[in-house]
Amino acid sequence: MCCFSQPVVSVSATNIFARAGENGRQFLVYSMTLKAKNNLAMVLPLPVKIGTGEKGVTFIDFKGYADFFDDLNSGFPVARTQSDHNASEGIPLPPAGLLEVVHVGNFEASFVPTMKDFARLDKRFRIADAAWKKLPKYHDFGFAVFKLKSGNTKVHPMAFSFPRRDTKTLFFPTVHIHDGKVHSEAEFDHVLYCQPSEHVPLTVREWRESESNANKFMKLDKAKGLIVADQHCYKKELRGQLPNRDTLVSIAA
Repeated sequence: MCCFSQPVVSVSATNIFARAGENGRQFLVYSMTLKAKNNLAMVLPLPVKIGTGEKGVTFIDFKGYADFFDDLNSGFPVARTQSDHNASEGIPLPPAGLLEVVHVGNFEASFVPTMKDFARLDKRFRIADAAWKKLPKYHDFGFAVFKLKSGNTKVHPMAFSFPRRDTKTLFFPTVHIHDGKVHSEAEFDHVLYCQPSEHVPLTVREWRESESNANKFMKLDKAKGLIVADQHCYKKELRGQLPNRDTLVSIAA
């Protein structure tokens, strides 16, 4: 879910990478190009394991790998046609104390364990209660919050891991709240990437497979363990006016 605490002018070129980690966790890397008039926060609801506390999410500094998604994309060269060959894609509870703020690269980040804990964040960085009421399925989610600055900027990758509720799926936050409202459809400009498992390949019909293992096109020394070197990656594009919902990918054998 791409949710902002303040209206934004535009959001484009969203890239998301997901991979299953050890002990039921999931890695997630998120990047986009954002234009905003005011400082604001991006909120990513996460289907965390029930009972996850404030320390449940681990934020990872990816400032040093700003071209992470450029490298990922390079593993999927554009297919050439034959002609190309011939010529030479409720009631709030009182705050229990301020939530911890972590400095991660160019961001300040916090993990909000439950909806009621938003009362422990600065009001500027909360999503309106009316919006959440239209999204009841998120009532028991946790929330990763990244504080962003105004202006027109390409946001360097935001990376973290969380204990996922359903270990048979990978979760991509793709629901939109850009103007404080929930719309049934939204304009998508997303590219999703993942490494499910070498034993659970994705269907070719929906996802495109990289031409080689990740170690051929990724800078593993900068990826901080989020990429499995000797496995292929997969890619799927979401473009245009689409149903406004998150994306789940089955990785069950």
